[in-house]
Amino acid sequence: MEPFAFSRAASTTDAISAGAKASTAQQGAEVRFVAGGTTLLDLMKLNVERPTQVIDINHLPLAEVERLPDGGLKIGALVRNADLAHHPVVLRDYPVLSQALLSGASGQLRNMATTSGNLLQRTRCVYFRDTHMPCNKREPGTGCSAIDGFNRTLAILGGSEHCIATNPSDMNVALTALEASVAIHGASGEREVPIGEFYLLPGDTPQRETVMMPGDLITHVTLPPPHAGARSHYLKLRDRASYEFALASAAVVLAIEAGKITHARVALGGVGSRPWRSPEAEKVLLGKAPTAESFAAAATAALHDAKPQSENGFKVELARRCLTHALTTAAAV
Repeated sequence: MEPFAFSRAASTTDAISAGAKASTAQQGAEVRFVAGGTTLLDLMKLNVERPTQVIDINHLPLAEVERLPDGGLKIGALVRNADLAHHPVVLRDYPVLSQALLSGASGQLRNMATTSGNLLQRTRCVYFRDTHMPCNKREPGTGCSAIDGFNRTLAILGGSEHCIATNPSDMNVALTALEASVAIHGASGEREVPIGEFYLLPGDTPQRETVMMPGDLITHVTLPPPHAGARSHYLKLRDRASYEFALASAAVVLAIEAGKITHARVALGGVGSRPWRSPEAEKVLLGKAPTAESFAAAATAALHDAKPQSENGFKVELARRCLTHALTTAAAV
């Protein structure tokens, strides 16, 4: 671990001001905010992250879950994953989010990990975490070792010739299906970004994972009001039953009226370079009866553009079955 300066932000304005002292992207990469630290500290120990300044934001007033006037939900950036998973409003109105959170990490980590930290969680690609190996995400221009190497756990959707790393989060898949928005405060002001626009595809710049700019701070996440009559489910398939990242996962939200699907939101995890929403699957489902045939057709549409690598071709069928089963379970609720 490299030496770094440590400070504690007394207010949101104080945190943004301290972060914004780095005026360029290169300098900005040297400043990190820390809350639970469940990802950042690991990466600092590995010398993947080497900030020169770490700013503690744990004392900021961003740890509340609030019902909004329109019936939506405001989730503070510092709300711990365990608290959010067990919050009564989340359990009642957004159960897919609770299911996703409880399927991730361990109880001890969920007690520390925060909403904003989970949004910014870095990939678990072994080459990203090994500073002895080339990695375009860690050091642009050095190459992607995974393409010709160990890629069993990596992306089959949204990758590029420069990077096939997956987004590792469970929470972010559920937030994508729920059409959340991310509130960001920075030196240039405040903005709210739909989660579908928050994450960037790797393309030619895999080192840029989100729309966050140097000094930006996530303050909260907003969920829209729950869709009337909606039922949902999160399913995660992995190599072992706990404390493991998804090989494939699915978050689905359905509304069914008079025997037809009137609302469908589908997001996949473990298979994409970002939490992967599938409008193709949603289009197949709308207006159809909730049958095995409809669900299988939606799953096929969701994986139509999959580009498996040398070791992860099994993910195509695994993700299809995962999504089909998640849709079947949600429809039966």
